[in-house]
Amino acid sequence: MTKLSIIIVSWNTQELLKKCLETILNYGKNIDYQLIIVDNNSKDKSQELLSKLMILNNKIEPIFNKKNFGFAKAVNQGLKRSRSEYILLLNPDTQIKSDTLGKSIEFMEQNQHCGVMGGKILNFDGSIQPSVRKFPSLWSQLFILLKVHQFLKPNSIKDYFAFNFDYNKVQQVDQVMGAFFLIRKKILEIVGYFDERFFIWFEEVDFCRRAQNANWLIFYNPEAEILHVGGASFSQKTSFKNQWQFNKSLLYYFRKHHGFLIYCVLLFFTPLNLLLAVVTSFLPFLRKFKKI
Repeated sequence: MTKLSIIIVSWNTQELLKKCLETILNYGKNIDYQLIIVDNNSKDKSQELLSKLMILNNKIEPIFNKKNFGFAKAVNQGLKRSRSEYILLLNPDTQIKSDTLGKSIEFMEQNQHCGVMGGKILNFDGSIQPSVRKFPSLWSQLFILLKVHQFLKPNSIKDYFAFNFDYNKVQQVDQVMGAFFLIRKKILEIVGYFDERFFIWFEEVDFCRRAQNANWLIFYNPEAEILHVGGASFSQKTSFKNQWQFNKSLLYYFRKHHGFLIYCVLLFFTPLNLLLAVVTSFLPFLRKFKKI
């Protein structure tokens, strides 16, 4: 059994994926790892890139999907092929640092009660990219659906986004960003795989919730650092489609973990949220039109 399986789900991110893989191949030389890249039917030259790299490096194991299955299902394809003690879910728009993989494995071996670990995620200018949140509450998500959080910061929003979180300190947390998501493989026997009813968004929140329900801990570890662009795949869709998909995942998450009544409350406000999304998407066009 290898020590680490790295799973990357990619969709039309050829150039970013290439840079991500370069950092792994460069900095992972002293790590016994397996590299699984699941391509969700990219239309750029991602699959050509992976086919060439597979010939040059036998650690690379691509999976070529004939349609975009979404994140959760693609992750599960990788999980089922993994043969390592630890599994790192890594976004294609990231770049690891020289000691990231080693420090990640070391942390997991020293903290046997840790089921999931997230690292310090940095923007390319070196600033912190917020990557830790509390589990979503009804009030925090209502404020987000109604776009109130863009103007006001009630306590439920501050709590949900963990505004006062210290990103320089190891801490137990509720959830960490899926861009860098390290799993202890044996928890899959208890928690199960990712819920494929999430196409995108909330799948890692759901997994963290199930892990905690099974008495595994979620940790943030600042010693494991990566650089992250953010939203490289899903930014290719229109904002309305993004909002629609976000709402579907949000509603399913609350139906699953908070029951039918809370689900109905959020469902009631969903049409207004979609209307606000349409209005918001047209604002840049209207501003540009006024200048003409």
